[in-house]
Amino acid sequence: MPETSTPLAPMADRLVRPDWVRRVNLMAGSVGGHARDLVPLDADDMLDTVAVALGGLPAGDLGDPRWQERFEALVAAIDVAGMHTVGRLMTKQELLRSLRTRLLLTATIDASPEVCDRPVTAPVIVTGPARSGTTILFELLALDPDLRAPTAAEALHPVALPEAQGEGGLPEPLVLSECEQEFWADVQPEFQALHELRSDLPVECVTITQGSFCGFHWNMIASMDSWLPDPAVNYSYERQLLQVLQHGAVSTQWVLKTPAHLMLLPLLFAEFGDAWVVQTHRDPAKTMPSTVSTTAMIQWLRSDHVAVDAMARNILAVFAAGLNGSIDVRASGTVPADRFVDVHFTGLMSDPVATLTAAYERMGREFTGDHATAVLDYLAHKPKGKFGVHRYQPEDWGFTAEGLRSELAPYIDHYGVVRED
Repeated sequence: MPETSTPLAPMADRLVRPDWVRRVNLMAGSVGGHARDLVPLDADDMLDTVAVALGGLPAGDLGDPRWQERFEALVAAIDVAGMHTVGRLMTKQELLRSLRTRLLLTATIDASPEVCDRPVTAPVIVTGPARSGTTILFELLALDPDLRAPTAAEALHPVALPEAQGEGGLPEPLVLSECEQEFWADVQPEFQALHELRSDLPVECVTITQGSFCGFHWNMIASMDSWLPDPAVNYSYERQLLQVLQHGAVSTQWVLKTPAHLMLLPLLFAEFGDAWVVQTHRDPAKTMPSTVSTTAMIQWLRSDHVAVDAMARNILAVFAAGLNGSIDVRASGTVPADRFVDVHFTGLMSDPVATLTAAYERMGREFTGDHATAVLDYLAHKPKGKFGVHRYQPEDWGFTAEGLRSELAPYIDHYGVVRED
């Protein structure tokens, strides 16, 4: 990606914070301190807090003897990542909840090791860049009664909680998960136009795997030069969480989703060898600016300082390698090419039933009339722009449409990606 002649506009010039967020962020300064003073992040304190609440640490480690070391390194990196007060509060809650979730999972498997005897069989895994149809495809696949998508509530709280009921008689996990799902749009209302988060909606693998403490949620929410994910350990954690969720069910075939899988296909198949990977495709002049825009807003939710120029360069480099590289990875036999389904955004938008019918045929599945009816009804009640329109141009993020198409030319040509002008 060529350097832009002038620096990109900072996020503060693009978005206005709600007054309540601005005021909470000012609280540390109002008492002569910093956000780190008002919301301290200390790994030992958090471990003690959760261990006391649970009556001690379980014996097992989910197959990762280094997990506490990973947790401590992650907390240390987040502590110096420059988050504002609201951002640190959001992140501290996620760290504590992830720690609690991990320990509850560990205790469950310690008590019933047979949970891990049942494999995660032939999951259907959606991947592709932002704005290529991954989210809506994920939700439409989840309407299939023979597939199961993890909801945010059960991904964040996979082990049964006490029988207390939440507000309005809802199960407690559905209410508890609001602070990590619906709250994002409270912090920056424009976020909902990019991506709707809701406790009862299917949730991405990046959320499922927070408790590995080496997954992609953490470097998505903050820029941390000193910290890197560990994808292999992350996939192992995801498998075990899914095994706990499916325990006791008669039959479970999961449908999962996250863009990061695209860059990790060999590791993905190493953990889920019989997976079906549904790769979405769209003109990179549309997807790359949106991927940067989404990531920048996610970090803006928690920080006043988002390195937009560097982010744009890095995202293009990573996705160009993943998209162009997927050609050779599939053709070389590094991953099983016959386990891929290609879905084009233009086809999904113009005729979702025909597109899903073809995808199901590729997987040897029947796309039923009832599922088709559910798809059309779902789309009718979730029209495009329901929460506002996400407007962006390539130039807003230091790109040009033709420059992006040139960078991704091997990908465009190989998969026959339609140009959108």
